[in-house]
Amino acid sequence: MGIRDRFDHEIDELQKDFLILCDCSIQNLEDSFAALIEKDIEKAQEIINRDVEINRMEESINDRVIKLMTRQQPVATDLRRLVVLLKAAADMERVGDYAVNISKETIHIGKERFITSVELLEDMFFKTTTMLRQIVEAFLEENIAKAKEVAELDDQIDEMYGSMITHLMRLSSVVPESISQITYLSFVSRHIERCADHATNIAEYLLYLKKGQRYDLNN
Repeated sequence: MGIRDRFDHEIDELQKDFLILCDCSIQNLEDSFAALIEKDIEKAQEIINRDVEINRMEESINDRVIKLMTRQQPVATDLRRLVVLLKAAADMERVGDYAVNISKETIHIGKERFITSVELLEDMFFKTTTMLRQIVEAFLEENIAKAKEVAELDDQIDEMYGSMITHLMRLSSVVPESISQITYLSFVSRHIERCADHATNIAEYLLYLKKGQRYDLNN
């Protein structure tokens, strides 16, 4: 196998491992929200424990990208591809962290009945996980049109987040004795909103990979 073939093979292996990282992080996020809705404390703790493996996967990708950069000293598109993999893996690892955070809020809430409807929170979560799944597809296909479409959904998530926080803050004055749960649900809302931001980040990386210049899709 020649130098170029070996390099391409290592890139392919890195991308495969990145997709595994994406799947694990998004699955943990979906499981964490299910645990919240079901008030499943054991499942929430299991998700927290599983995060160790996601961290290991991200660290492995990070180490291998750096070694490849050092050994091959790539330029132009090859360098951008490695940089994008490095940054995208970090964003997906953060999604895993937010799954842990939601699980911790679930443990804090415990078996206590929700003091308000969580329908808006559920809608917000569904849109966010849709964004994450679609940006992984766009990344795999290197489809910048699809990446832009995913990023556009972030405005909807921001609006839903704002509405949820406004509702919870109003609720705090009506049932001040439930301020703890209101705070935990506010944190859950924030964690979900941040996951959507990370999907947008990956969309920006894909545009950088294909066009060679940076884009800010959050504005």
